[in-house]
Amino acid sequence: MRRLTWLALAVYSAVMIALTMLKAFYQIGYLWDPAVHRYRELRLIPFEDLVSAVSWFAPLFGYLGNIAFFVPFGVLVYMLLIDVRRTVIVGFLASLAIEVAQYVFALGYSDIDDLLMNTLGAFLGALVARAFGPRWHKVWIGLALALGVVFAVLVGLGERLGDPDKVVDVY
Repeated sequence: MRRLTWLALAVYSAVMIALTMLKAFYQIGYLWDPAVHRYRELRLIPFEDLVSAVSWFAPLFGYLGNIAFFVPFGVLVYMLLIDVRRTVIVGFLASLAIEVAQYVFALGYSDIDDLLMNTLGAFLGALVARAFGPRWHKVWIGLALALGVVFAVLVGLGERLGDPDKVVDVY
């Protein structure tokens, strides 16, 4: 079971890396424009988006998305470490590595809010894994592996999933 957990964590981590650092090099339908992900920006003021956003929806969507994004990571890490505190530390370090790499390689903006929300997501994932216990480990592993397969298929389909004539700029 431990080997499968490591495999599931590797698969989910690959999806995380693809969605946070590699969006400049592929696309799924027309969900994003790869060209806009080739820049460097550092955002160090916590929750600045709440004040500066044109709409309340964008920061809320971003915060909740980052939390949800790291919940499966937290679940899988907890299954290996069986320790909430260490899982949170690993989640923090993984998120920090992503943010630093985004900045160093000019792969988007590095944001303190992402670091905070991702760490919170890892914490919540650890709590979920602890609450549901070992009986659910196979379920979490299966979901992570299935997500990896679905993601690979979506990337493989690429632009074929959308119609460029129906893309609307929302800015």
